[in-house]
Amino acid sequence: MRKEDTVKLISAEGYEFIIDKKAAMVSQTIRNMLTSPGSFAETQHGEVTFPEISTVILEKICQYFLLVSPIRQYVLSRIWINPKAF
Repeated sequence: MRKEDTVKLISAEGYEFIIDKKAAMVSQTIRNMLTSPGSFAETQHGEVTFPEISTVILEKICQYFLLVSPIRQYVLSRIWINPKAF
């Protein structure tokens, strides 16, 4: 995966979570930070720091993004399960 396709989310304690950008775009707030016009650090570097969010909470947020992301939905729509197997 290319660096341009990922985003780095940084917790209050400094832990870094690197996830797929499309998954992170589930959040409207993160989408606005990464796509807003201008020269914001988030837009230039593809990373967002959350000084008020602990590592444990940010990890759960990342898990949620991956759970509901369009990427997961696409992959699951391509999997065929034989109903006779059950």
